[in-house]
Amino acid sequence: MSEHEPRRRAQSSWDPPTVVYQPDGELADPAAIRQALRRPQASDPSLPAPDPNSHASTEADLQRAPGPLDPGSAAPRPAPDVGHDDPTQLMPGNRDGQEDPTRYMPPRAGSRQDFHDDPTRMASPRMPQGSHPNSQPVVDEDDEDAPKGFKANAQWLLKKHANKLWWLHTAYALGLGAFVVSYAQKGFERARWLAVTVGIAWLVVVLFFRLFGSGARQDFATAWRTARLRFLVMTYVLKNLYQGMLFFLLPFYWKSATLDAPNRWFVLLLGGCAVLSTLDLVFDRVLMRWKILASIFYGVTLFACLNLVIPALLPNTRTLFTLLWAAGIAVLGFTMLHLPLGALRSPGGVALLLTALVGGTGLAYGTRAIIPPVPMHLSSAAVGPLTLPDGRLAMEVKTLHASVIEKLLAVTDVAMPGGKGDKLHHVWRLNGEEIYRAPEETSAVQGPEATVRLQSSLTGRQLPERLKGHWAVDVETEDGQLVGRVSFDVTE
Repeated sequence: MSEHEPRRRAQSSWDPPTVVYQPDGELADPAAIRQALRRPQASDPSLPAPDPNSHASTEADLQRAPGPLDPGSAAPRPAPDVGHDDPTQLMPGNRDGQEDPTRYMPPRAGSRQDFHDDPTRMASPRMPQGSHPNSQPVVDEDDEDAPKGFKANAQWLLKKHANKLWWLHTAYALGLGAFVVSYAQKGFERARWLAVTVGIAWLVVVLFFRLFGSGARQDFATAWRTARLRFLVMTYVLKNLYQGMLFFLLPFYWKSATLDAPNRWFVLLLGGCAVLSTLDLVFDRVLMRWKILASIFYGVTLFACLNLVIPALLPNTRTLFTLLWAAGIAVLGFTMLHLPLGALRSPGGVALLLTALVGGTGLAYGTRAIIPPVPMHLSSAAVGPLTLPDGRLAMEVKTLHASVIEKLLAVTDVAMPGGKGDKLHHVWRLNGEEIYRAPEETSAVQGPEATVRLQSSLTGRQLPERLKGHWAVDVETEDGQLVGRVSFDVTE
C-alpha cells in the first residue's frame, strides 16, 4: 500500500459508532464528516440526500445522521474512506450509539499544534557536521567496529584486508618462481630433488581431501576456526611445492621446445599451471575445492616432473621409455587419489587400474610429438654452403638465391645432459614436405663434449627441381619427437 493510498477498514456487523477528532483540538467540518459517514448509494431510496450547501450543523443533525449500521438502513453502509495521512482519525465510540459520534479531543499536553499525529514518523536525515549548531559528529561505521588494542587491531586489519593480502602473497609467489627459474639454470643434476617433491605433494593432496572432502563438503569441514587454519596451512604447503616444481621445469621444457612446432603447447600448459599455483584465491577456492580438478593438476605436474627426473636418476634412458614410464606413474598417482587401496583387492578394482594404465600410456605414446624430449635441446644449428675443417659452417645463411645453390649443408649440435639414449635424424623439408632423411649413422661427426653433432647435406640429385620456398631441417629422435629446428628461405 502506498503512502497516499486510502486505507479502508473491513466492514462487520459489530462495528461501533466512531469518533472523529483532530489533534489540534479544532472540530472537523460537520458537512465533510456527514458526507464521509453517509456515503449513500444512488440505488438506495431510504437515505436522505446530503445538502451540499450546508456548512454548519448542530449536534442533533449529526446524531440524526444514519451510521454505517443504522437499523433503518436497507443495506450496510460502507465504512468511511479515511486516508493514512488524513488529519481526522476514527476512534471507537459507545456501542449503544446514544452518544454523539463526533467527540472533541483536546490537544496533547506539551505537544506542538502543527504536529502530525501519525503512528509512522520519518527520521530526519543525517546532516554533515557543522551544518547545524546542534548537529552531532558523524562517525564512520568502520571506525566504530575497529577494536582497541594492538593484537585486536592487527586481527581486525588482517580480516578487513584479507583479499589484498592474498594478492600481495601472489606477487611474492611470482618472485619466488623467478628465483627457482634462476636456480634451475645452475645444473641438470638438481632435478633429482623433484622426485622427493612430487612424493610429498602426493601425500599432502591425499591427506587434504580426506580431511576436508570435495565440493560443498569443504564449507562444512572448514566452518570451525581450527579446521580453517589447517585448510590454509595445507594449501599453502601445496602451493609452495607446486611453485617449486613447475618453475623449475619451465627452463628445461622451454629449451627443448620449438616455438613454431606443436610441442610449444605443452610448454604453455606448464606455464599456465605455474601461474595458477601463484594465484592464492583461485588455487584455494576453485582448484582445491574439487577433487577432480586437483588430481588432474597434480597428474600433469607429476608427468612433467618424471620426464625430467627419470633421465637424471637413470642416465642414457631412451626418451620414449621415459615418456611411457612417466605416463604410467602419473596415471597411477591420479587413480590412487580416487581409488582406495582396499579396492585393489577386488578383480574389478585391479581391472580398472590396468585399464587406466593402458589408456594413459597409450595417450602419451600417441601425443609424443607434442611433448618436448627433455632434457635434450639444440645448443646450436645453422645452414650454409661450406664447412670449416673442424666441422663448423664457414657461413650461416637465412636467405639465399636459387641460382647460387649447388650444395646445402646443415650442422646441428644437440646437448644431452641426460646421456645418449636416443638415435637422432636430420629431416630436410620444403614447405612442410619431407625431401630427405639423414640417419645418425651417416651424419654424426666429432663435436663438443656432452653433445652430438650431426652434419648432413643436399647435393645433385637430392635437390628438388624447384628450390624456391621455405626450408627447414628438423632434428628428431628415432621415435618422432622433435628436438629442434633450423629454417631458411630460398628465393628466385
